[in-house]
Amino acid sequence: METAQRSGCPINLTLEVLGDRWSLIVIRDLMFGNRRHYRELQTLSEEGIATNILADRLRRLVECGLVTRADDPEHRQKAIYSLTEPAIELVPLLVQMGAWGRRHLPASEELSIRAELLEKGGQPLWDELMDELRFLHLGAPRPADSVLGKLQAAYEAVVARRRRRARRTG
Repeated sequence: METAQRSGCPINLTLEVLGDRWSLIVIRDLMFGNRRHYRELQTLSEEGIATNILADRLRRLVECGLVTRADDPEHRQKAIYSLTEPAIELVPLLVQMGAWGRRHLPASEELSIRAELLEKGGQPLWDELMDELRFLHLGAPRPADSVLGKLQAAYEAVVARRRRRARRTG
């Protein structure tokens, strides 16, 4: 991680770590998509991240302590990327960014549903999500319910509803 900061302002320091175009997208995909391998992060990215950019961002996120990289025991040539506790603690920030984007920008219905549910669920739902992420990425005990499962089911329901509408009108 770079040692020379512009200032000691906490917002500035956060932006120096997360303020580029791709870092939060990579964290989002690890967090909400459970994309743990390089190839998943690259090929399943809705935004089409280039391979050299992804490699650089993963390296930087590991250096900053937001992501860890471990050898995949099932495939020697692959690595598994995991969120660290500081990255998991970004959930409220990402929820607020999603809520703001949903209100003020032309976000799609299917990609907004997770943000809407997380915003409406508030801190209790965020805490449940962070507990689930700790289970998936840090080996903490499994929570009783899966917030990620509920968010995925809501996304799939919106996609199915849009397909039905398209078939009726098309």
